[in-house]
Amino acid sequence: MMMMKGEMWSNLGSTMAAIMFTYAMFRQYFPPQVQDYIFRYSKKLSNLLYPYIHVTFDEYTGERMKKSEAFSAIQNYLSDKSSSNAKRLKADVIKDSQSLVLSMDYNEEITDEFDGVKLWWSANRSTPKTQQFSFYPAADEKRFYVLKFHKRDREFVTGTYLKHVMKEGKAIAADNRQRKLYSNGAGQSFHGPRGGTTWTHVSFEHPATFETLAMDEKKKKEIKKDLLKFSNGKDYYAKVGKAWKRGYLLYGPPGTGKSTMVAAMANFLNYDVYDLELTTVKNNVELRRLLIETSNKSIIVIEDIDCSLDLTGQREGKKKKKEEKSEEGTDPISAMSKNEERKESEVTLSGLLNFIDGIWSACGGERIIVFTTNHVEKLDPALIRRGRMDKHIEMSYCRFEAFKVLAKNYLDIDSHPLFGEIERLLGETDMTPADVAENLMLKSDDDEEDEACLESLIEALKAAKEEARKKAEEEARLLKAEKEEKEREEAEKEQSGKENGKLEAISAQEVKENGVVH
Repeated sequence: MMMMKGEMWSNLGSTMAAIMFTYAMFRQYFPPQVQDYIFRYSKKLSNLLYPYIHVTFDEYTGERMKKSEAFSAIQNYLSDKSSSNAKRLKADVIKDSQSLVLSMDYNEEITDEFDGVKLWWSANRSTPKTQQFSFYPAADEKRFYVLKFHKRDREFVTGTYLKHVMKEGKAIAADNRQRKLYSNGAGQSFHGPRGGTTWTHVSFEHPATFETLAMDEKKKKEIKKDLLKFSNGKDYYAKVGKAWKRGYLLYGPPGTGKSTMVAAMANFLNYDVYDLELTTVKNNVELRRLLIETSNKSIIVIEDIDCSLDLTGQREGKKKKKEEKSEEGTDPISAMSKNEERKESEVTLSGLLNFIDGIWSACGGERIIVFTTNHVEKLDPALIRRGRMDKHIEMSYCRFEAFKVLAKNYLDIDSHPLFGEIERLLGETDMTPADVAENLMLKSDDDEEDEACLESLIEALKAAKEEARKKAEEEARLLKAEKEEKEREEAEKEQSGKENGKLEAISAQEVKENGVVH
């Protein structure tokens, strides 16, 4: 028996060696045209004998410009099948870190059966042998699914089964959906062939809602109505020929709840949030790439946009040229350091405007773009005009309606004898919702703590009112002093002019007298 096995392996080895030798001779001595001819017809022959069809679903479509919806749907659909059939699995956490989703590992194959038809799915990935430049951080790795089925089932698979997979995959995605907070901040840079920055994410778990937002109820209803109209407006936007996106400008002093408003909007619409840090974006091309990588049903936020960059675009072109000329002939080391500083971010106003409502902004849909600022007057009018920032929302100081929301949130009370005095003081004093909330924070579980918090707020409002009064008096005093100084300078100037006039008159008289004597 052992001799027979040894002889079998020996024959197999000889056969393999003969095949390899024949193939080497074929590749070396047959002309390429003949090789192509033989390969082409041998492939046709194998297709006649091989009864299965293979369909590949790549992760990215359109030269890797956008992630394929089909790939994502298949991934979700197979997650349920994988847990029971696959031998090698990958795990991921969803739903507030309470659930695990299993999916099959790479180079694994599972079997699916639908309406009596048997099919095979496999997960694969490939890495190119040579590095090539790409804007995408995953460009060195391509992931794809392969579906295999008998050719007799072609019409059933393409007409019925794939529709079933897409429908089920989207339903599973909706059930397992966990909203995410994305960031492109420093530390996510990729160098070399990858280049640029990319989005990284964590679970979005901010608890803010419109119910807990310190704002006038009428204003909140108006904003919610506008958001719902947008989210349900796919057909309307297509009808009027506009990209399905909307811009919101949130402006007001620090501590008025601009970031909380963004979180409330995301929770209300069940959207992901992309926190775009402009200072880490190298140039306009990278900004456009980041936009393309955002998903539908998302809010793209640029906070404190007036502080993010000097967004002056071509308007500073002449100034830069002058600076470049002035640097000619200077120390090369200092010139290099200045160039490095300039390369930190080359995003221009023009690039940002194209990001908001240029042609590329129509890639995808159901996106909201939010700018926040403490100083709206500093922003370029072109950046915040209607059509780019469609709705301007002022986040103002806390008034009585907003205070009642905070009192309910923090103290769980709807009325109190001290509310009257608080209403009067809030009408006379500017205090942000953040400062009001700080005074309403309970220090203990004592029932009498509610009144202590309200009294603390009253004292803080009185102190703020007194401070505002002193500040106003100081500003008035400075203005008065400035006015008096200006009047004094004008009077001195006028007096000096009169004296100069007299001197000129005397000089003229002397000249005249001297002329008469001669």
